[in-house]
Amino acid sequence: MSIDKSLKKASSMGRSRNVLTRPERMAVLQEDEKWTPEKGVYNLPKTKYRRLAPGQSGPKRPQS
Repeated sequence: MSIDKSLKKASSMGRSRNVLTRPERMAVLQEDEKWTPEKGVYNLPKTKYRRLAPGQSGPKRPQS
């Protein structure tokens, strides 16, 4: 007997995530110089995560 579609694991969803995890956010914010380790890991601003279609490139970040 097979399992119903509605009872499958949520991890198999093809939908993109709304926000990044804390380590991912810290990496993005540190790259943008909006966060340093001295500020702590709590109350970080949320950072949008946009999955791009194949063949598209994201916004260009200035190289430092």
